Amino acid sequence: MLKVRNYLAINQAQKVTEALGLYSSTQQCRQSTAAAVKESSAVRDDVEWQQARPYEDIPYTNPIALTFNMAFPGGKYKNLDMAQLVLAMRKDYGDIFRMPSIFGSDPMLTTYNPKDFEVVYRNEGVWPHRPGSDTMRYHRETYRRDFFDGVEGLIPTQGKTWGDFRSIVNPVLMQPKNVRLYYKKMSQVNSEFIERIKAIRDPTTLEVPDNFLESINCWTLESISVVALDKQLGLLKESNNDENAKLLFKSLDEFFTLGSIYEVKPSVWRYIHTPMFKKLLNAYDNIQKVTLAYVNEAMERLSAEAERGIVRPEKEQSVLEKLLKIDKKVAMVMAMDMLMAGVDTTSSTFTALMLCLATNPDKQEKLREEVMRVLPNKDSEFTEESMKNVPYLRACLKESQRLLPLVIGQGRTTNRDCVLSGYRVPAGTFVSMIPLNSYVNDQYFPRASEYLPERWMRSETGAEGKCPANPLKSTNPFVFLPFGFGPRMCVGKRIVDMELELGICRILRNFKVEFNHSTENAFRSVLISKPNIPLKFKFSDLQN
Repeated sequence: MLKVRNYLAINQAQKVTEALGLYSSTQQCRQSTAAAVKESSAVRDDVEWQQARPYEDIPYTNPIALTFNMAFPGGKYKNLDMAQLVLAMRKDYGDIFRMPSIFGSDPMLTTYNPKDFEVVYRNEGVWPHRPGSDTMRYHRETYRRDFFDGVEGLIPTQGKTWGDFRSIVNPVLMQPKNVRLYYKKMSQVNSEFIERIKAIRDPTTLEVPDNFLESINCWTLESISVVALDKQLGLLKESNNDENAKLLFKSLDEFFTLGSIYEVKPSVWRYIHTPMFKKLLNAYDNIQKVTLAYVNEAMERLSAEAERGIVRPEKEQSVLEKLLKIDKKVAMVMAMDMLMAGVDTTSSTFTALMLCLATNPDKQEKLREEVMRVLPNKDSEFTEESMKNVPYLRACLKESQRLLPLVIGQGRTTNRDCVLSGYRVPAGTFVSMIPLNSYVNDQYFPRASEYLPERWMRSETGAEGKCPANPLKSTNPFVFLPFGFGPRMCVGKRIVDMELELGICRILRNFKVEFNHSTENAFRSVLISKPNIPLKFKFSDLQN
């Protein structure tokens, strides 16, 4: 009966959408949800399902009250950022609750229970449906359909369209042997970053300026550019004044900030384009304009090289060049998205790691000892062999992602009927999984408030040949999944890991890093967490 009601509700919403002339992607999302319901397995009649409580019994947020609290002055959620919002709602409604459809958005089930996370991921199907990104979908499928024309990239697409795109880019981006080809080029960028730090820090205090985030953004864009396009943009040079890069940084900040409003909070943007929503569309346009300019320049360079008979070995080819051999449009959109998605996300993750190491000098020193084995000299080069054995480096990165996470959670649409927190949840339900409260809960992470990279290390083998259990280790493997899970996990994970690992190694090999200022409210939570304080790190030169 529940499935029938869900299906009827979807059809009714679709008719309203068509009557109002709303964008086609909303219809497609609702249709795909209906398809998930229709194609799910037969109605469950097992013991777990029979003993579970009905879906209607899940606590429910009143749409009128929710709209007021989120969108109107005086509302209790009005001025909260994303992380504050989801934690405040948990306090008010509990560990699982339903949110209605408001102004055309999808209804949503929110759970904070890590046991539910595994159930959702285990029922996501071959082509996981990840809700959200509605504004980007509108921009690419409708507003700028003339350019994207059915090739909208990985972020906003679903189903077979997503699966076909992912199957093309996976071999290039997800295989370790392909990613390791970029060690040398990324190492050169890191060396320039070191020189940039030396040039901009105060000669007396050795602190970098308030706007150090700008330099970090230049480093991350430069790093992703050598991988995506095989081109250094010169952003870390003292004389650099790249207006395109400045426009990209500004537009990305607008996208993450405004996007969090229109993707989460009640809004009439599906019916009326307000001035603020037009500003978001303009940010999307600018991101498209700048990234496409970089990509076109790289394609022109490749074309000129081909005319001169230049053929480079695979280890010197960019992601763009490799994908151009398969599908030109996919190559262009993927390269554009790498430039778009690889700046703020990596900058925030890097900042979190730097803050954790700077405020935990004993952990920094322990990591430096490991780094010294990888880079015996300041100008030593990274090698594939040396980077295989850096467990503490990877543990430090994971622990910083736990304490200062990039995103508030993950979303999926269930592909089958399942039981979450003792309730029956039908196939086709949008589930938002929020682990923030679990990250700092001793139940899941012993001594959760402390920065302890050791919790991610394997215990050493004892005299009897057995590895004792790590008492600091997480008690649930599905609590902490910073890059997602399954087929839809972040396609750039390996590149981001490499970029962060090489970058922090080079910095700790050259400097002792300190942060002698308050770290309160260090990040603001929008679509991702973004640095919210002046990053006045102190970089003291090491003697050798």
